[in-house]
Amino acid sequence: MSDGFDIKICCMGAGYVGGPTMAVIAANCPKVRVCVVDLNQKQIDAWNSSNLPIYEPGLPEVVDKCRGKNLFFSTDIDAEIKAADIIFISVNTPTKTMGIGAGRAANVKNCELCARKIADVSDSDKIVVEKSTVPVRTAQAVRRVLECNEKGLKFQVLSNPEFLAEGTAIPDLMKPDRVLIGGVQSPEGIKAAATLVSVYANWVPKEQILTTNLWSSELSKLVANAFLAQRVSSINSISALCESTGANVSEITRAVGMDARIGKRFLNSSIGFGGSCFQKDILNLVYLCETYGLNECAEYWNQVIVMNNYQKKRFSEKMVSSMFNTVTGKKIAILGYAFKKDTGDVRETPSMFVVRDLVMEQAKIHVYDPQVSREDMWGEMNYTCNLSETSHPGLEAAVTTSTDAYAACDGAHALAVLTEWDEFKDLDFERIYKNMAKPAFVFDGRNILDHDGLRKMGFEVHAIGKPDPNKFSDL
Repeated sequence: MSDGFDIKICCMGAGYVGGPTMAVIAANCPKVRVCVVDLNQKQIDAWNSSNLPIYEPGLPEVVDKCRGKNLFFSTDIDAEIKAADIIFISVNTPTKTMGIGAGRAANVKNCELCARKIADVSDSDKIVVEKSTVPVRTAQAVRRVLECNEKGLKFQVLSNPEFLAEGTAIPDLMKPDRVLIGGVQSPEGIKAAATLVSVYANWVPKEQILTTNLWSSELSKLVANAFLAQRVSSINSISALCESTGANVSEITRAVGMDARIGKRFLNSSIGFGGSCFQKDILNLVYLCETYGLNECAEYWNQVIVMNNYQKKRFSEKMVSSMFNTVTGKKIAILGYAFKKDTGDVRETPSMFVVRDLVMEQAKIHVYDPQVSREDMWGEMNYTCNLSETSHPGLEAAVTTSTDAYAACDGAHALAVLTEWDEFKDLDFERIYKNMAKPAFVFDGRNILDHDGLRKMGFEVHAIGKPDPNKFSDL
């Protein structure tokens, strides 16, 4: 090409997936021009500033390296679509809240709108890549919309699901376990897949780039997340049994994880999984199974969600029952609101459900998280739990966002660790204990604290899957 670029990529959607993925492609492919487009001017302005719209370790350095050279962020969607050889669709596909499949099926409206925009604006053939997590056979719908263009243009549709994890997105993208590319098994589809393979091959070993048919690629993403979430729910179910029998879930995890057939990863018990993917993808999988009449399969995977909800509720109920069956008017410090450390993402965060339960019990909540804004906290609370100042007058007064952990804990009856931020391990708990109401309770929802040390200071400690020494005398 006369401008010095071999390939031009446009990514529709400047969110958690589109932004980091395109930044890493640009960083590894200097001969590829990458532009991320979005309707949201505020989002694009943030990507073009030093204050990026998402928190992800290592992301600012990658963006700074490429921005203005071969990485761009723009709201000029039409121009970038026209210029692109490859167009990624990386838009939100939330669970439907109404209509057929409400509460389970994914809403792919945004994917269809992107396809219609591409068909309307394009004046040359394109490769269109599904990056969003979508139901199986969504590519068929995208392809039909594109084929209805009246210009005689040819579009090849590929599936290229993302497997990155928030908090480790940059290393996940720089050194992926695998890159999956699905396409129609025709000469044109195979050629399109080879083009996308050539982009990733700039830094990913070819043996780690897998090509499949479209439907296998789409389903693989749902299955991968379902399997990971299943492991979390499995160990969490055992954590409840441990608390009842005096067994220690950490010891069980170590013993089970040493079996090479099982492995150690995703066996840490906690208050449950969150984030934008696990629950949405499992519910999507459940709906697919139901759609094809595979009801036993649907029930099996739905139980992963049931167990996750049970774990969150169980944690809230343990807090209340341990504190003399009432938290009304009591100050409770919540340490961590993001769904995991090293991210500011609050979508489906377990912390939200614990806060909701405690607010309903009329506790006074003080939240501290190093990366979560009050605006984001309330936005997700309203969207997912339908909890807002309008629906529950007095709500905002009942929840304070603190500037640091010590302020949150000052005068509190209890503190609950709900996100595994490293800084919480290094807090001065002697200082915290001194300034808390007595008895001072600690509820460790991530099992990151020194429980024996805290008990020696005087705390009453309750942790996920750990035996209570006040309950068992033979530990």
